[in-house]
Amino acid sequence: MKKSQVFVFIFLIIALITLNKVFLDSSNIEISDSDEMIDYTHLSSQKLFDTTWKIIRDNYYDPELNSQNWYRWRDHYHGKIKTDEDAKVAIDTMLASLDDPYSRFMSKEDYAEQNNSINSKITGIGVNISSIAGKIHIVNVMEGTPAQFANLLSDDIILSVDGKDVNGLSLSEVAKLVRGPENSFVNITVLRNNDKLTKRVMRKEIKIKTVKGSVLDKNIGYIQITSFIGSTTPNEFLEAFEKTKNTEGLILDLRGNTGGLLPNAVFIANLFIPKGNIVSIVGRNGYKYDINAQDTEFVINKPTIVLVDGSSASASEILSGALKDYNKAKLLGTKTFGKGMVQKIIPMPNETGLNITIAKYLTPKGTDINKIGITPDIQVEFSLKDVKNNNDAQLQAAKNALSKMIVSKN
Repeated sequence: MKKSQVFVFIFLIIALITLNKVFLDSSNIEISDSDEMIDYTHLSSQKLFDTTWKIIRDNYYDPELNSQNWYRWRDHYHGKIKTDEDAKVAIDTMLASLDDPYSRFMSKEDYAEQNNSINSKITGIGVNISSIAGKIHIVNVMEGTPAQFANLLSDDIILSVDGKDVNGLSLSEVAKLVRGPENSFVNITVLRNNDKLTKRVMRKEIKIKTVKGSVLDKNIGYIQITSFIGSTTPNEFLEAFEKTKNTEGLILDLRGNTGGLLPNAVFIANLFIPKGNIVSIVGRNGYKYDINAQDTEFVINKPTIVLVDGSSASASEILSGALKDYNKAKLLGTKTFGKGMVQKIIPMPNETGLNITIAKYLTPKGTDINKIGITPDIQVEFSLKDVKNNNDAQLQAAKNALSKMIVSKN
C-alpha cells in the first residue's frame, strides 16, 4: 500500500483527552493545512459565546440538547460577557448542562495543544502523565527523549516542578509548569518507591512515535499502537508491519491506547478487512452511514491477537471491534473502556476550538459499545503482583495463544 493512501475524514476525532491523560509537552503547529484548522477571525467575547451557542444548537448529536430549552442560555448571558474568560466560563457552564464528558470548549492554548498532538511533534521532556487517586503519575517515558536520559521511569509520582508543589493541580496545570523554551532545564522531583529524587531535565523537540514494531520469539510480530492521535500513525504502522512481515503471527497491542483520529483506526482496520463495512456512524436525528473498506494493495492475513484493557477506548475500540466482528483477530485482556461517541473539532474565532459530540458509532455487526465496552475472547487480568514483578502476564498469554493459532493454521 502506498504510504500516501490515507482516508480523509478530516475533523472527525475520537477524543484522546477524555481519559484524563495528556502529553507533558508543547510544540508549534506544523501540519501542512494548519491554517485551515485555526480561525484567526477576531470577535468580541459576547459574539464568541453567541457563535458557540448556535453551533452547539445546530450540530450537537442530541437535537433535544439533554431535554432542555437551549435558548435559556442565550438569554441568560445576553449582554453580560465582557472578556474572553467570561465567554469561556459561560460556554463551559452551558456545555456542562449537556451532561456530556466529551464535548468541551478549548481556549487558544488548549486548541493549539490539540493541534500539536495531531502533528505529533512537541517540545518537552518526553513523558505521558495521568492523574491517579489525586497523584500525578508518569505513565510512560518515550524512548530516546530527555526524560529517558534523566532516568525518569514509569510509575514515578511527580511531587514538584522547579520547586512548586503539584499537589492539587490539574494535569494541564502541571504540564504548563513543565513547558518552556527548547534547551532550557526543568527540575522534576518524583517519588519512587519511598525515595524522593530530583532530576534536572533539558527540554528538547521530540517527535512522538505512536507505533512500535518488533519480532518476538522469532516468528511472532509485535506492534504496539500507543495512540491514534498522530497524523503520521498510518505511515508508522506500515513501517512497523514491514519489520514484522515475515513472521507467522501478529500481536497488536492497544492497551492504554485511549483513542485518537477516526481515519487512523479505519486505515489500519482496512489492512485486515479488504471488503465490507468497518464502522457505522449514527448522526443527529438517527441518520446512519457506513464507512466501508477501500481497495488495498495487500491484506494482512495471519493469526492475530489484539491486546486490550480498560483504557483501550474509542478509536482502539473501533479497530478491535471491527477485527473481532470479522473474526480477523482474537481479543485478549480485559474489557475495553466503552466510548462509542464521535467528536468533531470545530475551529472557532479568536483561535479557539470546540470539540463537540456529533454522532455515535456501531461496530460492523451493529453493536453499540458506548458505556459497555468490548469483552475480549480470552480474558486475562493484569495483577498488581505482575506489575511489581515486571511480568507482563497478558503478553505472555497472547504469545501462548498465538502459537496455538499458528500451529492450528499450519
